[in-house]
This record gives sequence, structure tokens and C-alpha cells, in this order.
Amino acid sequence: MNHVHRRLGRRSRVVGLAAALAVAGLVASACSSSDSGSAAASAAPAASSAASEAAAGGDTSAEGPIRIGISLPLTGDFSQPGSEAKKGYEAWASIINANGGLLGRQVELVILDDASSQEQVVTDYNNLISQEKVDLLLGTFSSLLNFPASTVAENNQMVLVAPAGGSPKIFEANPKFYFFAQQATAPNQANPFVNMIAALPDDQKPKTAAYVTQDDPFAAPVIESMQSQLEEMGVKTVYSEVYPPETTNLQPFASKIAAAKPDLIAQGAVFEDGVSLVKSLIQVGYNPSLLFQTSAPSNGSQFTDAIGTGNENGIFYAVSWSEKAPTPGNEEFIAEYQKQNGEGLVPAEDAADAYAAAEVLAAAVEGTGGLDNVALKDWLHANSVETILGQLSWDEIGRPQGDFLLAQWQDGSVEIVAPEGASTNGGNVIVPKPAWQ
Repeated sequence: MNHVHRRLGRRSRVVGLAAALAVAGLVASACSSSDSGSAAASAAPAASSAASEAAAGGDTSAEGPIRIGISLPLTGDFSQPGSEAKKGYEAWASIINANGGLLGRQVELVILDDASSQEQVVTDYNNLISQEKVDLLLGTFSSLLNFPASTVAENNQMVLVAPAGGSPKIFEANPKFYFFAQQATAPNQANPFVNMIAALPDDQKPKTAAYVTQDDPFAAPVIESMQSQLEEMGVKTVYSEVYPPETTNLQPFASKIAAAKPDLIAQGAVFEDGVSLVKSLIQVGYNPSLLFQTSAPSNGSQFTDAIGTGNENGIFYAVSWSEKAPTPGNEEFIAEYQKQNGEGLVPAEDAADAYAAAEVLAAAVEGTGGLDNVALKDWLHANSVETILGQLSWDEIGRPQGDFLLAQWQDGSVEIVAPEGASTNGGNVIVPKPAWQ
């Protein structure tokens, strides 16, 4: 097939889920305790520098700052996206404080390091509630960590707005205080890509596909949903494999995939595993016509630098945010992110998701005029919120009711190619994928 730009027609880790279930018992026994132990693996509570400076400048409110508790994986397996989420929260705190704060009070972020550990995230949120006495909570990174965190919040009747955590597993308990601040849950992330394939002319559609995914509660459901939908469309599965979260060498999988010669490769990747598969495919000399990965390609220059500049060209991924989106506040977010982290840096998606989660929480506070978490919960179930991701709304158990964006790396930049109304390039896609560099 020749490389063409074609316009579309209308239209997280460490252990598996069994361990997550085991942690639920720890959560249930710990969340009501006022003495939940010391957070040995946690960083000392850290307010964002912007919030601290604003408070130091003299908060005129007799009530003092509004304290928001957050646990993040600043070390361990999720440290890369966790650190980006921290940057997103800090950008939001700086902007909100510069504009008078919430309810006329400055905001102070109290951030602990959960070290990418389910056990530590339970300890952190219990400490934030019972010892730090925070007014509000914001979520951590990944479904794996937000699963136990959401149970702590639920049992303490505190709203937890999470920037990452769309695994169906989280919603099985029918939470009332948990809200996932992206457009859709994990199984629906595959939909824009499946719809794109359905819109391709017959000579461009894949006939065979290989699926490989990390055993991650967010990534795996994306690939499972995609495989099911594509098989219904007649795309034959020639390879399917799930690997443990600690897997770092994907070359054995790349070799098996190459031997199967699929037209399409779809990978449920977090970051390092996505980089490893691409590098392994390059090493074994196999280039598919279409390549889709979750999460990993959304890490901007960190992804392109890791796989070799140029090799990202043609890779698809579902995404929640684009720096090119004309959503309200997006330019302000990017400017503040660059002010804090470096001129010209494009924020990672994880930073934007955290910023949006904070926007959601702030909207509920302003909408209710207070910090009553039961009232905040009720308000979010009844209202939609405009964020830098677009408009978000939730069902009765906190599942978002929208659609992800489909992105593709094209000639050194990211373009949103679907849905049509959100496209940044008129819906043009590069199919088949260009050769590795």
C-alpha cells in the first residue's frame, strides 16, 4: 500500500487486579482510623510553591487557606506520569490563587508520595483526612492506585476527583463520591480508533491484528474492547498476549508478533513498555500498517526521544487532551505550565488531566458555595463542567459520559484526527504507517 493522507468520514501497575482486591480489605480496616501510621515512603506534605507564596503574602480570610490533599506516585513505577500530574495540579493552584482563590480563600496543596504503592496510597489518604485535616481531595495517578484511594474517600464521604482511573473495576462498587475526570472509561477508549478503521476504504482496512497488553486495570480493558470490536468487523486475530506489569523487555513479544505478520498491532502500554515494544519491533525489522498504543505516545518528547525521533510517525493513540484545542483556559494552562517548567515545553497529557480534575473540583466548590463534600458530590452528579479537556459530565456512579479523541503522530507533531468536530487537521490520517527510521 502507498502512504496516503486520507480524510476520515463522519462519525496502571506493580501488581495485578488480584492485589487490588486484597488492598480493599486494608482500606476498609484503615479508613476509619484516626491513627493510620506514618507514611515512611511519603514525601513530607508539600504545598505548591505558588500556593505557599500566595499564603505567605497574606491571606485576608480568617478561615485561612483551603487545603487540598493529594497522593501521587512521585517515585516508583509510576513516577513519570505522577510527576507530570503534580505539575498540572501546581499550574492550576498558581492560576486559581492569582485570581483570588476559591470562595475568596487561597488554595494550598498538600502532596504526599505514595511511591506507586497501593498500600501506601491507602496510608496517604487516611493521613490526609485524619491527620492533615484537609478540606478536599484530588486523585492520584492510575486505576491501580485510585481503586484503593476511592474506597478510602467513599468510606469517609469525601469527593475524590481523579485525573486517571477509568478502569471498570473501580465502578463495580457503585461509588458515589468518586469522579473520573476524563471523557470516558477505559473500554470506550478504543472506540475512536475502531470507528476510524471502519471509515477506511477496503484496501486500507487491516485484515489481521495482533494484541499485546500490560496486565494493567486501565490498559487491558482498552485492548480487550478493541479486539472484540475488530473481530466483529471481520479482522482476524493472529496473536494475543498479556504480560506482567514488571515486564521491561518486550523483544520476545515483538519476535512472535513479527512471525504472525499482522496488519495492525495494538498495545495496552503505560510508558516504558510502549517504548520497549517500538524499539523491539525496530530491532526485529517489522513495521505494521497500523500501530495503536495506549498512554505511551501521549508523553510527547519523552516518548519520541526514547524511541528515536521520526519513529513516532504514524502511531495512533486515544487521548483526552490536545495543546491545540480551543477549549476555555487551555492557553492559560499551557502558559503557566511553561512558566513553571520551561519555555516551549508541551505539557504531557497527564499534566492536563490533573489540571482538569482540579477544574472539576473547583467548579463544584463554586457551584455549591462551600466545602460540604456531600453537597459537592450531589452537585457533580447533577451538572456538567467545562474544562481544558472539553465539557465533562458523569452518571450516578461517577463514570464520564463522553468520547475520547483519536490522535496520530504526524511528521513530528500530534494531530487530533477524530472525531470530526475536534480534529486539528481536517481528519487527515497517515495510512499505512511510514517505515521505521
